[in-house]
Amino acid sequence: MRRNSRARLGVSLLLVAGALGLGATPSTAADAPAAAPSAIPSPSAYALDAAVERQLGAATAGSYLDAKTGKLVVTVTTDRAEEQARAAGATVRRVARSAAQLDAAMDTLEAEAKITGTSWGVDPRTNRIAVEADSSVSARNMARLEAVAERLGGAVDVQRVPGVFHREVLGGGAIYGGGSRCSAAFNVTKGGARYFVTAGHCTNISANWSASSGGPVVGVREGTSFPTNDYGIVRYTDGSSPAGNVDLYNGSTQDISSAANAVVGQAIKKSGSTTKVTSGTVTAVNVTVNYGDGPVYNMVRTTACSAGGDSGGAHFAGSVALGIHSGSSGCSGTSGSAIHQPVTEALSAYGVTVY
Repeated sequence: MRRNSRARLGVSLLLVAGALGLGATPSTAADAPAAAPSAIPSPSAYALDAAVERQLGAATAGSYLDAKTGKLVVTVTTDRAEEQARAAGATVRRVARSAAQLDAAMDTLEAEAKITGTSWGVDPRTNRIAVEADSSVSARNMARLEAVAERLGGAVDVQRVPGVFHREVLGGGAIYGGGSRCSAAFNVTKGGARYFVTAGHCTNISANWSASSGGPVVGVREGTSFPTNDYGIVRYTDGSSPAGNVDLYNGSTQDISSAANAVVGQAIKKSGSTTKVTSGTVTAVNVTVNYGDGPVYNMVRTTACSAGGDSGGAHFAGSVALGIHSGSSGCSGTSGSAIHQPVTEALSAYGVTVY
């Protein structure tokens, strides 16, 4: 199992300075804060979130964005942690369950309820592990999951969701490799060389990637990681110098200038080659998703809509890169379940930066 020790914690690829978009796919507690429209964190909120994570570690049970005020709320269980969080400038909320207790609950789910079609992650707003079970989970397995959750008391909330969790890959279209299409997330650089990052279940498919079906190769895989993680990297080999933008599919692009970890409660957008640009809210972090061909860990759950062909696409907020689209259980109306791989992990793994 690969998971953080604490609770917090398309191919939308632009081949030229213009906007040629490319794209492929793999309950709340009674004392929870009232729901409110999501907001985008300020740069200072992202920085505060990272600073508090470094300083408090397991002394916080997670943080989230207060959509009404735009302020970062840090959950704590001790006086010392509360003092440290306030000193750092965060709004503080005392909760019943520590990071260690939430981690222990996820360890139990991992050991006793690792069922294909389920996912779980930390929702610091409710101070619980939010578990989702898709329509493929049988009644027998659902009973097993609920029995485990019941033993864990109020630490776990189980919900049924429509559709089936899957990697959203399709044959044909957008960026092409091995007979499939994907969506690239972000253009990145290292030592003057240009690359793009995308989903690992996409880069597992093929070493060579093209911008059109049957077209010339524009990039070659240099790294891939799936399952456990879901990220990969492709180096441009066609001599192009692409811009560091995300396609908004309306004739314009969004410049990307930095990367950060998503915060629960914040607004995000997803850009992918099938559903184009959709919006949503981050609902859980440190998420485990049990796909049919293996689990992925440390993911982020959102309410953005997505569909087959969006895999590898970009999750972002303004000019901040947040994640690489992995999969979902589908979309009902305007409410989806798009899962992303935090992009900061991929950037660190490959020693590259957004630009």
